[in-house]
Amino acid sequence: MTNCHRLRCLLALLLGATSAPLFAVGPAEQSTRAAIARVQRIDPSIHAVLAIEPTAIAQARTIDAGGVRGPLVGQPVLIKDNIEVAGLLPTTAGSLALIDNVTGRDAPLIARLRQAGAVILGKTNLSEWANIRSTNSISGWSAVGGQTRNPHALDRDPCGSSSGSGAAVAAGIVDLAIGTETDGSITCPAALNGIVGFKPTVGLVSRTHIVPISTSQDTAGPMTRTVLQAAQLLSAIAGTDPADPATKNADAHRADYAAGLTADALHGMRIGVMRFASGFGTDGPFEAALAVLRAQGATLVEIKAFDDKAIGPGEHVVLMTEFKAGLNAYLATTPPQVVTRTLAAVIAFNTAHAVQELSLFGQDTFIEADKSTGLDDPTYLKARATSLAAAGVNGIDRLLKADRLDALVGPTMPPAWKIDAVNGDQSAGGGAGSLAAVAGYPHLTVPMGAVKGLPVGLSFIGAKWDDAKILSLGYAYEQASHALVAPRFVPSIEQVPPVAQMLMPQR
Repeated sequence: MTNCHRLRCLLALLLGATSAPLFAVGPAEQSTRAAIARVQRIDPSIHAVLAIEPTAIAQARTIDAGGVRGPLVGQPVLIKDNIEVAGLLPTTAGSLALIDNVTGRDAPLIARLRQAGAVILGKTNLSEWANIRSTNSISGWSAVGGQTRNPHALDRDPCGSSSGSGAAVAAGIVDLAIGTETDGSITCPAALNGIVGFKPTVGLVSRTHIVPISTSQDTAGPMTRTVLQAAQLLSAIAGTDPADPATKNADAHRADYAAGLTADALHGMRIGVMRFASGFGTDGPFEAALAVLRAQGATLVEIKAFDDKAIGPGEHVVLMTEFKAGLNAYLATTPPQVVTRTLAAVIAFNTAHAVQELSLFGQDTFIEADKSTGLDDPTYLKARATSLAAAGVNGIDRLLKADRLDALVGPTMPPAWKIDAVNGDQSAGGGAGSLAAVAGYPHLTVPMGAVKGLPVGLSFIGAKWDDAKILSLGYAYEQASHALVAPRFVPSIEQVPPVAQMLMPQR
């Protein structure tokens, strides 16, 4: 097996990545060495980083020598481990079944990052198979990487599936990371870890050489400390890819998203307030966020109710059908040493390695998906049409049109719940991310404060291809609110003031 995973296999050390250099180093190498040092110092407490890219220092030296120029020049970026990066590291999706998946390919978005001057620093942990394996899963857990922890409270869930990318940025290891989302997998971990996350319009960023779930809903996107950084990262990775038909119009909509950011973008905007999306515990920060929007010149329009019952059942059928078709097609392109060539083979692998793979939760969703009958199934086609219309034309589009709105806002998710190895994820519910996910429309989450020390995010959602507008609205809010919460790495919120005192008898 190619065991280039976890920090015990930090191949960069073998290349002298952290040893003292024998000559003066340039800014890219300094930044890269500093990031590697932060991985070594911080990551053992949160398990966000699977491996350092062995060529990271060499990349930085090439940049410093003048071989690469671009808007991200010399900046280290961490990559979710369902995205292929050329080199020695496998692309595992967190599963032992893909531990030998060293493809030697750069996903197109990785190639774009290199062209922009970024240093590909390494791979981040994720919810195994991007959280599609079981309905009783634990977000942030994979057999390859173990359990990623929330740096704000180490017993709290980092959300998934881009848990490692979210936790690494929140912990200060890097400022820039790439996540992927099918439904909430960028925006939820961004919100729960207290950072910025942007799910672009589906089709703006290539999905080629990314382990798939859904061709209808999958996209990669930025996870960063600031909206400006997210805009810079999106500007680098957006664009048409001939191998991904969904991106055929991407070049027509691609922009310099950072150049379009303005601090007064909210002035004169009509913003729909999604009360129906309010998550447990978010009322206080949400009201404070709405006050900021008003103060910045936005007109707020209340949307007290929305019937989303038609979305979930249809989406489930879509994901089950597209996952099997997409994964089988992806696995067929992997190197010969990858023995799992179909979803059925992955299910068999997990059964054969049940101690490592199935001790915490099963693979019921895998088994269900494997029973799907293909992309020509009338049930699938109807489900996709129904869910897409409910979230898009009859969802976001209708809400925007009815009140002449520019965007929608709501709490992204409730505060982080506890990691629960017995019952799986126990979210208190709430949030409106599924609307944007199923429709394929842009969704930005920006920090809006904290609940008892746990960060929560404010979501900005817009129409298809409104990526630039949504980023600018979120930027204006961010500049006015200053709601970023620094992580404390406490063992538990219940052990620190003021919560600890309130758990004691009050008489």
